[in-house]
Amino acid sequence: MNKKILIIEDEQTLASVLSAKLKLEGFEVLISVDGKNGLEKIEEWQPDLILLDIIMPIMDGYEVLENLQEKNNKIPIIIISNSGQDVELEKIKKLGAIDYIIKAQINPDEVVEKIEKVFNNPIVDKNKKESTIGGVKVLLVEDDSFLREICHKKLSKEGFNVFSATDGEEALKMVVKVEPGIVLLDIILPSIDGFEVLKQIRSNKNEIIKNVPVIMLTNLGQEEDIKKAQDLKANDYLIKAHFTTEEIVRKIKSQLEIE
Repeated sequence: MNKKILIIEDEQTLASVLSAKLKLEGFEVLISVDGKNGLEKIEEWQPDLILLDIIMPIMDGYEVLENLQEKNNKIPIIIISNSGQDVELEKIKKLGAIDYIIKAQINPDEVVEKIEKVFNNPIVDKNKKESTIGGVKVLLVEDDSFLREICHKKLSKEGFNVFSATDGEEALKMVVKVEPGIVLLDIILPSIDGFEVLKQIRSNKNEIIKNVPVIMLTNLGQEEDIKKAQDLKANDYLIKAHFTTEEIVRKIKSQLEIE
């Protein structure tokens, strides 16, 4: 049976273009032009994936996400974002969206590629490590917006599924919610520092969370800080002033044993 995709988008020209492309790729497609009707279609049709606009009449995309989150609905959702701003991307990630596309830069081939990644992520062992990069969840814990953005873009471009947190409390909630395949963890953070976050991760009763690889990203390069991270069972340690995003990717691949 072909996979079913629901497009919730009020710009009819864009919705029609995406629908035509996806049908050519062999998907079943339905279009809804507002959030309220979209929720009704989700209940009736039970799609395998949703393409969801944010700014819509009657009920916007945020409200749709909140409604689905309340119902613990696990249908994968890719957001069609109008701005791509940090605040919007952080909000949609918290509400359970797995990826996003910038509306002004939308390319039907890119949309198909993102959808195929969702549907083709084989799990190869009980610890949820995956045989390819596509779909591996990376939790990026970093309060510096510029650094967070460049890391997010680089990792997303490499095919990782990136989630972000900006402070220690949010990081601990995201670890439980997302169960990432790896964590990139800053040390100096608001509310709870990275050392305490790492300590709580390692003491979690969930074995998947407890054993998740953690790479520390920090400005603290003193030997005592490195030793403290090692004692707390960090898997690796990168000094911010010395690393590039390429090196981060290499470190992640090394920890996950990805070629």
